[in-house]
Order: sequence, then C-alpha cells, then structure tokens
Amino acid sequence: MSRPLHERIERFVREHDLIPPGGEVTCLVSGGADSTCLWHALRELGYRVSAVHVNHGLRGEESEEDARHCAVHLGAEIAVPCGSEPQGTAEAALREERYRLTAGRGLRATGHTASDQVETVLYRLVASGSTRGIKPRREDGVVRPLLRVWREETEAYCREHGLPFRVDSTNRDTKRGLIRDEVIPLLRRLHPGAERNLLALAEERPRLPRSLERTLVDLLSSHDGTKAADLGRGIRAVREYGTLRLEGTVELGPWRLESDVPGLEVRTRRAGDRLAGRSKKVQDVFVDAKVPRAQRDEWPLVVHEGEVVSVPGIADAPGWEGTVRAWKDTTP
Repeated sequence: MSRPLHERIERFVREHDLIPPGGEVTCLVSGGADSTCLWHALRELGYRVSAVHVNHGLRGEESEEDARHCAVHLGAEIAVPCGSEPQGTAEAALREERYRLTAGRGLRATGHTASDQVETVLYRLVASGSTRGIKPRREDGVVRPLLRVWREETEAYCREHGLPFRVDSTNRDTKRGLIRDEVIPLLRRLHPGAERNLLALAEERPRLPRSLERTLVDLLSSHDGTKAADLGRGIRAVREYGTLRLEGTVELGPWRLESDVPGLEVRTRRAGDRLAGRSKKVQDVFVDAKVPRAQRDEWPLVVHEGEVVSVPGIADAPGWEGTVRAWKDTTP
C-alpha cells in the first residue's frame, strides 16, 4: 500500500505547490495516526522533516503521555503554551494557538485528512450553509498534504510500518466526534458514496456570497454607459460599457496594496518563483533584502498572468516600477 499512498501524497503536494522538492517542513504532531503517517511519509518522500508537539495540558497525565510519545517516537520538540487558555470555540481556538506558537518555523504541515475535510464540510453546511472546506495551504504557511488520504488509510499505514500511535480519548466529546460517530454512519446507510461526494463539494470552486452576487448581476444588467457599485472592504466594481473591473485595496496580513493596473493578483510565494524579466529567483530577492526566513512565506507577491511583477517594499520587475502602492502596518 505504501508506494501508491506515497505517490498520492506527492502528487497532491506538487498539484498545490505545498512544499518545494526536497524542502524543509515542520510537522505539527499530536501522536495520533494522521500526524504520525504524515511525519513518516514526508520523510520517505525525501523532505527534510522535523516535528513539534504542542502540549496544551488539558487532559492531565494523558496529555503528558502524548508529549512523551511524540518526543520518543517522532523526535518532536515539545512546546508549552504560556498564559491563560485560549478563548472561544475549544477546537478552533486550540488549533489557532498551535499555529501561533509555531509561527516562524517556515512551512508547517498538519495531518488533516480527507475524513477531516468531510467533517468540516458537513459542519459548515449545517452551521452556515457553506461547503467551504479546509485549505490545502493557509496564507501563514501551514500546509495539509493528506487532504486526499482517508483516516482509515493513515491507521493502516502506521500498522504496516510498525509506527505506534496515540488515540485521543476526548475526540468523542467534540463536534467532530458527533459527526464522525453518529452523522456519517447514517449518511453511509443512505448512500455508500456519501463521503466521497461530500469531499468533492469541498473541491468545487466556491460561489460568491449571495449579496455580492446580486450586486454584480445588477451592475452587469444596467444599460448605463458607466456604473459603479461598492462591494465592501474598500473595493468597487466599475462597468464601462462591455468591461467590468475591480478597483480598490487588497489586504494580506499587515500589508495593504493598491494599483490602477487591471488583471493583477496577490498571493504568497511558490517554489521556483522568479521576478518577471529577470533570472533572479524571488528567494534570492528576499535573501539580498535580508528578509527574515520566518517572514518570507507570508510576504505578498503581485502577479500578472502568472508572472511575479512586484515584491512589495523590495523590488519591481522591469517596466512595472511604481505601479503597485504598498503599505505595511508595523504596529504591534
């Protein structure tokens, strides 16, 4: 089973450009089968893998055993939160706390699986009417290479390779536990392909919010020569006869970007990115500008037709000088 599973993981990593070939990645491990499979499979695929376990200490001795397990079997560094417990919904708040504590470690991989994706789609469908799933890559450099691998497969992988793993006794008491243990078995009784169909929903292109969709439809159906509509968040849609363009400000983390040039996109860096018209890699641009490694995966890049035309605050491609206005909020 291992070779096909390795090939599927690598194909997903390449498809979504999650980790550069042979690159460094830190696995956030809990000691469970999913993160253990992730840690081992990425090593087998030739990535330079380290591990970190965040011990929230919420389950007493069981939490301590999880931490010891990760340190002994996965060589994990143990991180312990300081201060008060995170506020808000327990699962989401604890997850964000882990991401905060491990910020600055470059790419971080989590063991979210296709099973987690299905549970997320079901919960969001019921809670908000959205089918939005888990992102393969977050803007802060957290990647999810196992989103097309099922939980049963990670457990089988661990058994095949003799990898011990822990089982969280509190999983049954969570919302995910309710969906996993009660809702999904009922859906399987309705249709054996229920989980795969729900997984497909997560990969569909998301629809615009209904109110925004209505605004754009009204704008396009207008017979006025020129008409504009406010779309919120500082963005306007402007229709001039047969052309529709968006104008306004794009925000990414602490950055605020503006440009009058149409067709620009903003994203974070990808492996092999080069500045348009130059042979220099964006990675080397960051090195020359002495940008700390921890900030490079979150730095915005401005792209036109697939080519990087600006690294805001550092360099512009030839012919693109001054076309992008950028501000960075440096307040703590």
